[in-house]
Amino acid sequence: MASRDTYHHGDLKATILAQAASLVAERGAEGVSLRELARAAGVSHAAPAHHFTDRRGLFTALATEGFGMLAHALKGARPDFLDAALAYVGFALDHPGHYEVMFDKSLYDAADPELVAAERAAGAELAAGVGTLDDPRAKEDPQAAALAAWSLVHGFSLLWLNKAIDDGSDPMATVHRVAGMLFGT
Repeated sequence: MASRDTYHHGDLKATILAQAASLVAERGAEGVSLRELARAAGVSHAAPAHHFTDRRGLFTALATEGFGMLAHALKGARPDFLDAALAYVGFALDHPGHYEVMFDKSLYDAADPELVAAERAAGAELAAGVGTLDDPRAKEDPQAAALAAWSLVHGFSLLWLNKAIDDGSDPMATVHRVAGMLFGT
């Protein structure tokens, strides 16, 4: 986290979002307050409210940023499904604070236009990866195939992040193995 010594009137919004993501990963969303984030950045307690209004605004911005980052990661994995699956799980494991907030709609304004656009972009990128599957059933019902793929990578990510899978394996090797088994890649 930034301290009074490290924040020098740069991009306060980005600083607060990075600190919020870090705190959410460390202790969960309920353990984050704008006042605490302001104190850590060395600014007045009112300064974060200028960018986010309140906690809901903070989490809306964090989820928007997260979906944008996920879309970027998935776009970089084109055009292969397996690469998209690995990119999705890699994003979740590398950005657990964002990931937790992105999938808890009680924390943010799900109707926010920027959030909706970022969420759709991420969904479109995941669907593009699924579109590369050779399975005739996936070609026949691309929506079901996309839901199945999302369920796989999202479920695996949550299981791993919540330490429900504790077998000492490499998560990316496990995703590779499981996705190949289920989707014949």
